[in-house]
Amino acid sequence: MLSPNGPGRLLRSLLRTFVPAMIGLLIVALSDATARADKANAPIPASTLALMAARGTDAAAPIVVRAYKKESEIEVWKRNAAGRYVPIKTYPICRWSGQLGPKTKTGDRQTPEGFYTVAKSQMNPNSRYYLSFDVGYPNAYDRAHGSTGSAVMVHGVCSSMGCFAMTDAVAGELFSIAREAFSGGQRAFQFQSFPFRMTAANMARHRTDPNIAFWRQLKEGSDRFEATGEEPVVSVSGGRYVFAPSPDPAKEAAFVALHKDETDRIATLVEEGAAAVRTTYSDGGQHAFWAARIRQGFPVGDISRPEALAYAGQEVVLIPGRRRPPPPPSVPEAVWAAWIGRDSPSLAVRTADFVPPYEVGTDRFAARVARYAQTWTSLTRAAIEAEMPPPEFTLSQPSIEKVAQR
Repeated sequence: MLSPNGPGRLLRSLLRTFVPAMIGLLIVALSDATARADKANAPIPASTLALMAARGTDAAAPIVVRAYKKESEIEVWKRNAAGRYVPIKTYPICRWSGQLGPKTKTGDRQTPEGFYTVAKSQMNPNSRYYLSFDVGYPNAYDRAHGSTGSAVMVHGVCSSMGCFAMTDAVAGELFSIAREAFSGGQRAFQFQSFPFRMTAANMARHRTDPNIAFWRQLKEGSDRFEATGEEPVVSVSGGRYVFAPSPDPAKEAAFVALHKDETDRIATLVEEGAAAVRTTYSDGGQHAFWAARIRQGFPVGDISRPEALAYAGQEVVLIPGRRRPPPPPSVPEAVWAAWIGRDSPSLAVRTADFVPPYEVGTDRFAARVARYAQTWTSLTRAAIEAEMPPPEFTLSQPSIEKVAQR
């Protein structure tokens, strides 16, 4: 027979067992939430704030973020008091995946390339990879080309499946810089992703790559940003990136001049025999800084496909480089006259009626031929004008006799 106090005693026993456990779980959950809030609200490091101040800007100013896959770097640019974007800091990428070239479909492990927009809603303080923000892939260009995929992030740890993996500390600093720009009133920032630094030399080296036409579009946007110091106004028309002209005529003229110089420089490099290469990867790359730190035992979290990093950035030469010798410089008359000597008999002959091309006037018809005799050679003129007897051509033996003797 059960005691009437049995159920109560059992309930009290259960409460004594489970309530502390529930309280413990609640404390852990609150602690975890507090930790997440703390890392998402961590201040920008003082050293980075000092860099901003040195460039005439501050934490609240708008930002532009630029990524370069081949160099494995991300740059932060900020708008200064004069209204121009200036570089603040460069961060090494710990891991990106895929090859040079744009992302085209879900699961291709490609890190995207192009011009993207990051709004405040794309910031993720609860990321599985410490802190992160979504770069905004696919954009209008990607959708126009039927590209698929989502959730391409800049995040912590060192593992990538198409993302820019930065390690926790670097991801936290980038998160704080973006957070303060949003707090300062910026509604969204531009994220520019390039295959490599868009220099004339890199464009010439990769001129045979299947993506070169696409990269020329990115080059135009990159040149515009660097020439004007303004965030490019980007749209898509006919499946191509289109960039609006700067409202400032002087800045637009600066872009036109820079872009022409870069285009001419590319053509010159190709004409001079620059090698054409294609850079291949097993599965993306990593900045040399992180490779060295990892070898020293520095913790960076999980590293995706570490074996693939040994085959990162292999250059396949498609067109070998060649060195075209420069044309020989023209030699002034005074120099070659000294070479052959003042007493040389050929000097008087060569210089009597000779006018070097570089001393001739610009008018080709300034000195017209006045009479037919001016076109005769010197020997013919001398013979006709009786200054020299005509040459005698005397056969030692008549030709008929020579034939008969055979």
